[in-house]
Amino acid sequence: MRVAVYYNNHDVRVEERPRPVAGPGEMVIRIEASGICGSDVMEWYRVPKAPTVLGHEFAGRIEEIGTGVTRFHVGERVMATHHVPCNACRYCLTGRESVCDTLRSTTIDPGGFSEYARLPALNVDRGTFSLPEEVGYEEATFVEPLACAVRGQRIARMGTGWSLAVLGSGVAGILHIQLARARGARRIFATDVHPFRLEAARRMGADRVLDAREDVPEGIRKENGGRLADLVVV
Repeated sequence: MRVAVYYNNHDVRVEERPRPVAGPGEMVIRIEASGICGSDVMEWYRVPKAPTVLGHEFAGRIEEIGTGVTRFHVGERVMATHHVPCNACRYCLTGRESVCDTLRSTTIDPGGFSEYARLPALNVDRGTFSLPEEVGYEEATFVEPLACAVRGQRIARMGTGWSLAVLGSGVAGILHIQLARARGARRIFATDVHPFRLEAARRMGADRVLDAREDVPEGIRKENGGRLADLVVV
């Protein structure tokens, strides 16, 4: 199969590797779409691990199923998470899955930027989800980043009727804007330094966009009855 191997931000090579095989409890999926996370282009983070196959926001179709897998079938459309928690340690049991040791050690083989990927049994068991037919593969690549926004707003106890300030209107910021709008936010402010992103934030539901180089707190007060935002997302 073909894989995109990352060496650095200016050196990504299409190489050949053997197609993975599903072991007991595992699955092999054919990757149909994979998003590019902001972390994928942070060289200080990625280069020490290079050469490597990146891609952890992906969706595809099941190609092969290992023995013992009963919840899924060959040909089924799925999205899967790259990292999964154990759901049993003291961190998981107290809602702090993001610091679970298992979460940081799980992965897929070799990564989303490949034609096929093997999902370990743990990922199949608690990190793979069927896709409704109306959800396309490219849309499905947003499940993982959107889940980050959902969890963040849940932990912050974002409430209906709240005002929200989103500092930074990249993809994650826009997901927070759309989620807050769906959850009934009263007023949403968005900042950035790039006109393209500010316009995107406006299109995606921000009531007011502010250049981050200006006096953001004062701009929010003017539009929010003299008050700052109830919640700030960075």
